[in-house]
Amino acid sequence: MSLPRLQEKYNNEILASLKAKLKRDNVMSLPKLEKIVVNMGVGGSITEKKYMEEAVDVLTQVTGQKPVVTKARKSIANFKLREGMNIGCMVTLRGSRMYEFLDRLISIVLPRVRDFQGLNPKSFDGRGNYNLGLTEFLVFPELNPDKYSTSQGMNITFVTRGTSDDESREMLREYGMPFRADAPPKRKKV
Repeated sequence: MSLPRLQEKYNNEILASLKAKLKRDNVMSLPKLEKIVVNMGVGGSITEKKYMEEAVDVLTQVTGQKPVVTKARKSIANFKLREGMNIGCMVTLRGSRMYEFLDRLISIVLPRVRDFQGLNPKSFDGRGNYNLGLTEFLVFPELNPDKYSTSQGMNITFVTRGTSDDESREMLREYGMPFRADAPPKRKKV
């Protein structure tokens, strides 16, 4: 079995590039992608159980592995939510599945997003992890739009082993993540 394309690229090209840019010799101190977490919150499942079934089916097709159904931790009367109710589903991708998903996300899915201007380069959490939200799951080409009754959004989190946001941003840029160019700061009128 061969390595996924982006995993080979990381081993052969990205590591050497990061060594030069960050001026470090130790490979273990360089940022690395550890896992990708894909999460769908299904608030409509409180009233309609089929929304949860659709979300589980979507995540299974998109990621290639069965998602875990997440449950509510608290009861909230205004939302008609009780503790223990099914409220969403999530998948954690590691290894070759993670790299295959990242490759499809960068090369196929993100270019299909309507009015795509690039990803926000500031959506890091301060520890080097990046969050990305998709407003609808139908941008994935493996999904048949006629099969689903509602369009649902999803959150994708890239968990990295990096010491800062800048290092992780540079690593994701090397993978080919399409961050939008930062606009120059506006000058204040005097």
